[in-house]
Amino acid sequence: MKITAIQSRLLFLIAMSCGTIGLYGQKNYARPKVKPEKIIDLKYGSLVKAYRSDAAMEAFRSYGLGQFIHWGLYAIPGNEWEGHIYTGASEWIRSWGGPSKPEGWATIYDNLYKKFDPTDFDAKRWAKQAKKMGAKYVIFTTKHHDGFALWPTKFSDYNVSKTPYKKDIVKEIVDAYTAEGIDVFLYFSVMEWNNANYMGSKPKTDDERQKFGRFLEYTRNQIFELLNNYPQVRGLWFDGTWDESWVSSYDYTYNLEKEIRDKYPRLIMGSRFRNDEFGKRHFDSNEQLMGDYEQVWERKLPKHVGWLGGNDWESVMTITPGDWGYTKNWNNMYIKTSNDIIGLMMKSVSMNGNFVLNFGPDALGNMHPGEDKIARELGEWMEVNREAVYGVRNASEFPDTDYGYYTQKGNTLYLTVFNRPIDDLIRLVVSKDAKTVPATAKLLIDGRILDIRRADIGFDGDKDNYFDIKLPENLKTNRPFVVKINLDAVKGSKKQQADAHM
Repeated sequence: MKITAIQSRLLFLIAMSCGTIGLYGQKNYARPKVKPEKIIDLKYGSLVKAYRSDAAMEAFRSYGLGQFIHWGLYAIPGNEWEGHIYTGASEWIRSWGGPSKPEGWATIYDNLYKKFDPTDFDAKRWAKQAKKMGAKYVIFTTKHHDGFALWPTKFSDYNVSKTPYKKDIVKEIVDAYTAEGIDVFLYFSVMEWNNANYMGSKPKTDDERQKFGRFLEYTRNQIFELLNNYPQVRGLWFDGTWDESWVSSYDYTYNLEKEIRDKYPRLIMGSRFRNDEFGKRHFDSNEQLMGDYEQVWERKLPKHVGWLGGNDWESVMTITPGDWGYTKNWNNMYIKTSNDIIGLMMKSVSMNGNFVLNFGPDALGNMHPGEDKIARELGEWMEVNREAVYGVRNASEFPDTDYGYYTQKGNTLYLTVFNRPIDDLIRLVVSKDAKTVPATAKLLIDGRILDIRRADIGFDGDKDNYFDIKLPENLKTNRPFVVKINLDAVKGSKKQQADAHM
């Protein structure tokens, strides 16, 4: 097979993300079925009891590609400060500890809002770039773990209105992306390092319970403030929900989720918001999804669709190895290429998931030049091949293939080819139980019709059918490409149908 250096690197990257190589500590997330006799009577389990078929959820299932934007005060240091290099994820720089930490760092950071003045920020420019890239939804950080709010919240002075910039950044984002036809989800961290009422451990004394109770009410107020201020918002994306203080507040968080859903029934919420009374997050103690879709896939992907149990899901991914916020220096780190990203995206959508690519703008409001490059190249690819990404489902009748990834829409099968065979002959395996077989094929890259015919291999006892698609020898591309295949229903016996395609 013709496997280039780029393709070889892509295969390694996908192997890392799906757990065949344990770089990210990936485990098999396939969940065991709970036997009827093991069912627990939960008071604070999942609130999502039925498959959602409303328009908002159906739109979510069709997005394919999304954009994540991490932006806040952490963009000012950009992973370094006056010669000191922070080695953690850039958006966590407020938590800097150890001997490399600048003296008085927490105080320095907490006063960075006085310098926050992104004079180059143009939400319309970002939204237009996202649309050209092919994003169908955006997840925007309204407030990260440092507690700084990018909207003029009435419930805290630590917000954008107190900066030199002053204007409501969340409103600018919501308005600009909505105008481009891109759905907006708001990221909201419930953790706040800057808040005197926040604590990581479980409250134990009456004073601590009262203190954290004030924080919980403050959190509720901010959530509903966002939903009331920006009614265009389609979903909430929660973070920072793992501390014992939040985990132990399962009664409060259960009722808060219920209140949100009662008031905004079409709002989409993932599985990161809360836990049950036994501390189970994402899935309750009866293995029921704790939200509208599965959110465990952060910088990793499932190995195969069977791991997902039929749940809706998304993968959120960085361009750098692990930074979500702005990082000034991209030297000496692996930067995912557009081919890497296309591969991760197509693996995601081939398993009925959305792929969300992260961007971390700088303090002035500009994307990193490397992000601009990725957005441009990904957009060029999507312009040609978008029908293989949007509104597609897993091609369940067709076995996984080493050539790349299948996606399907009705009777149209798409094969995104990453590994081109050396003889330019793509051999499709059609299982003996398939209800459809390939009829015609063409390239999306240039519209050329491809010859397709049945291959009678003659393996003893092999009941599968094989169809060969001949690629043009003069097909020149350094990108993955898509073969669009029209399927015909099987009529008569499988032998008669196979013979009809000889």
